[in-house]
Amino acid sequence: MIVNERETEEGLLVAICDSDVLGETFETGDISLTVTEDFYGGDEADEDAVVDSLARATVANIVGTRSVDLAIDEGFVDEANVLEVGATRHAQLLRL
Repeated sequence: MIVNERETEEGLLVAICDSDVLGETFETGDISLTVTEDFYGGDEADEDAVVDSLARATVANIVGTRSVDLAIDEGFVDEANVLEVGATRHAQLLRL
């Protein structure tokens, strides 16, 4: 998995994706999701590092079956809020 962390005025923005979806575009109906290097590119991370980033995130964007499943398993994302976009999954996390 790849993790990119950015500090913003609103808090920590975390972008996580499966390594194999970086650079890919997924579509379902009117929804199109491009996993760009600019936004999702970052450092390779193991599951512990991904969980640590999600625990500290104010906002997180998560793409890829493995990454989204980990976020669900660790209680950060509810399965009911996951989008199926083409052959991948996408979820967002927002802490208020």
